[in-house]
Amino acid sequence: MYKILFVCHGNICRSPMAEFILRDMLKKRGAQGVEVASAATSTEEIGNGVHRGTREVLHRLGIDCSFKRARQMTRADYREYDLLLGADSRNILTMQRIAGGDPDGKIMRLLDLTERPRDISDPWYTGDFDTTYADVKEGCEALIAALCSRGVIV
Repeated sequence: MYKILFVCHGNICRSPMAEFILRDMLKKRGAQGVEVASAATSTEEIGNGVHRGTREVLHRLGIDCSFKRARQMTRADYREYDLLLGADSRNILTMQRIAGGDPDGKIMRLLDLTERPRDISDPWYTGDFDTTYADVKEGCEALIAALCSRGVIV
């Protein structure tokens, strides 16, 4: 089982969007052997559900996220997951601090896998969940291509 953890600041906007988008893409491909989850770098939203804006985007896509509750990334997550994908550069620094470094090179931004590496637009500040969705979709498509090229999924 190949395990992927998406991480953003609060685990209510970008990382759960990526979690559920990737799950949906993998399901539609019939891909198996990949486990996907998400977490926060902060403690601010622990236990809270997915932000309304992310829920609305996922609902339009026919994806249910009602059971998701925010949790914080732990040091154990670094050992448990094969790939930890942050939403932005600030998340990456905090993820490395939480993990005690990145000796295995498992931490990177999701959009580093694309042709235009950058941070995922943060809808917490912009209110623009459609731009965030476009970023996440682009990143997840690139991630699937990378997983295919590594033989993780066929």
